[in-house]
Amino acid sequence: MPSSCKQLAIVMLAALLAGCGVFGKKGDETEGWSAAKLYAEASAELKAGSYQRAIELYEKLEARYPFGRYAMQAQLDVAYAHYRADEPEEALAAADRFIKLYPQNPYVDYAYYLKGIINYNRGISFLDRLIPTDASQRDPGAALDAFKDFAVLVERFPNSKYAEDARQRMVYLRNNLAMNEVHVARYYLKRGAYLAAANRANHVIQHYQRTSAVDDALEVLIAAYRALGKDDLAADAQRVLDLNRQAGRFAPEPAPPERPDLLQRVWEALKLDED
Repeated sequence: MPSSCKQLAIVMLAALLAGCGVFGKKGDETEGWSAAKLYAEASAELKAGSYQRAIELYEKLEARYPFGRYAMQAQLDVAYAHYRADEPEEALAAADRFIKLYPQNPYVDYAYYLKGIINYNRGISFLDRLIPTDASQRDPGAALDAFKDFAVLVERFPNSKYAEDARQRMVYLRNNLAMNEVHVARYYLKRGAYLAAANRANHVIQHYQRTSAVDDALEVLIAAYRALGKDDLAADAQRVLDLNRQAGRFAPEPAPPERPDLLQRVWEALKLDED
């Protein structure tokens, strides 16, 4: 083949490939969308359960229109979308970002509440949702984080509409944290680490008063003292246990709080969907 023909073939092939690249390129359908349209579409995807698509649209909204009420609300909604997409770390990061950027926002209490809910459910596996399990036997790390988040909400925003639910969850979480300590104490007792068992039980009695776990902690304490040969201390603990049981002073085990309806989000109060 003559060199001129080869050159022509190469040029035509290059043009063909370039054409494929141009015509095959997928455009961004959201190009030119207003902040209101981006927000409306993202919210619709969120309600429909298309969480990743909602996140994508919220992030585009924040990038293109970083100022204004739509970008502000997108911060909260993207946190919720990550939570529903089972991405707790991303959800917590988004909620923290909102709190940092808008500390005086009238809806910042929701961000704290959402953080608590995220951590509250973070330790619950798919199997836990199918088969009810003892929540006090899970890793207490997430429960402790949730308790702290709810405590901040209740302390800073005592009149928040989320405060009462947060208080109920704190009662439930506190009891679970106490029972987790009792489980550890029982483990030590079973392994023959009687002093460690007694110390754990005493910790529950001293730091988790007014929880149902105190009853169990006293039983462990009595068994540990008897195993250690401290019969006088065991008798004292038995007397305390009997007196409190007879007087009905031990708190009943709290029922798990109901799942909150987080679909009633703040954007409804802001009426952003009316534009």
